[in-house]
Amino acid sequence: MKPVATTPLSKAKLQKYVKLHQKKFRDQERLFLAEGLRTVRELCLNLPSEEMLVALLVREGEAEVARFAQPWKGKLFSIGEKECAQLSETATSQGIFGVFRQQRPVEPAAEAVSATSDKSLIVALDDVQDPGNVGTILRTAVWFGADALICSTGTADRYNAKAVRSCAGSIYAIRHYGVDRLERELLWFKKQGYSITSSSLEGKDFREFSSWPAKQVLVIGNEANGISEPVKALADRLVRIPHSGRSVRVESLNAAVSAAILMERLVLS
Repeated sequence: MKPVATTPLSKAKLQKYVKLHQKKFRDQERLFLAEGLRTVRELCLNLPSEEMLVALLVREGEAEVARFAQPWKGKLFSIGEKECAQLSETATSQGIFGVFRQQRPVEPAAEAVSATSDKSLIVALDDVQDPGNVGTILRTAVWFGADALICSTGTADRYNAKAVRSCAGSIYAIRHYGVDRLERELLWFKKQGYSITSSSLEGKDFREFSSWPAKQVLVIGNEANGISEPVKALADRLVRIPHSGRSVRVESLNAAVSAAILMERLVLS
């Protein structure tokens, strides 16, 4: 396969893209940086529109890029080892980066996901702090057909580099947004006929429920502290995942694992 023509990346653009490691700058520019062949390729193959890709940055001599970069050759820029080191947040850079536009914000946010169908699942994150968990939950929500992902202010940024890698290209596949007060957003959904189900170690074994509401919000809480009291007060159901064996050998499940198990139960049971 013939190599794709590239343009050397300017110092000004390099400085701008390096700043995307900072949440403040990502929010200001409405951009985010993705790293790694798999992540960048999946994002490029699942763009909602071509304008969402701003630039592909490729280390000189990376032949793999030619397999998918042909349609975006006008946005392809070459970089050297020094630039890779500045852009990378991993120990060993794969030599490929993508600069993408964030989803368009909608105000008020709840209007972005008001469902007209009789069946709907919304996933809400209440101060989930590990960006890897956030990205994994986002990808799992896409798999199980959720309509949206809502994040509290204390939840890790969905556009953090680790979150972007963890969702592996799914970031455009679902509507996701942040809110200042999660409890207020959940109250809005309750008024629209949604039932609030919150994961909690204090809840009932999910096997005790023989059926689940058609329209529901699943809330996943903070890794250490669980769901907050204002959110807990709004819950129609507090549920826990039962363990197997005579005794519990771990304190709790990983937040992303819990989310996956509960989504499967709510959607497929």
